[in-house]
Amino acid sequence: MADGQVLLGLARAAIGEALGLDRCPIEADDWLHCPGATFVTLTRERQLRGCIGTLEARRPLMTDVQANAVAAAFYDRRFQPLSLAEFGEVKIGVSLLSPPEPMEVASEAEAVTRVRPFEDGLVLHYGHLRGTFLPQVWESLADPLDFLCELRRKAGLPTRFW
Repeated sequence: MADGQVLLGLARAAIGEALGLDRCPIEADDWLHCPGATFVTLTRERQLRGCIGTLEARRPLMTDVQANAVAAAFYDRRFQPLSLAEFGEVKIGVSLLSPPEPMEVASEAEAVTRVRPFEDGLVLHYGHLRGTFLPQVWESLADPLDFLCELRRKAGLPTRFW
């Protein structure tokens, strides 16, 4: 089984177990015990249904996927907890993050030219405000300037803030 399918299986099994379904036996290969940072995204009828994750690898990959899957299903404050009836209809995505790298830029124009559409995810910090977009957000915001503006909005900043 491909690594991605293993991660998806871990996420689905964790949510199913939290819903009271039978626990699926999991054989954890060594790589699942290495630190990993993931986001688990749930969609239903192509609409976001939950998304929770971690930005830095601080716990075993297997634990991170399972915890983020349960959190996305039941603790994303934007949504009601996932019901058993929805479970069969929900699509699960697991994003395995690479370690964050700073991108120092002097201007918005430089940021627009340096960010790599459909490849980069971004984390924006300003004071106590923070917003994160994963690379798949490019599917709905393909223009780099729009991507940055919406990321600022998500962080609680004006869209044209610099």
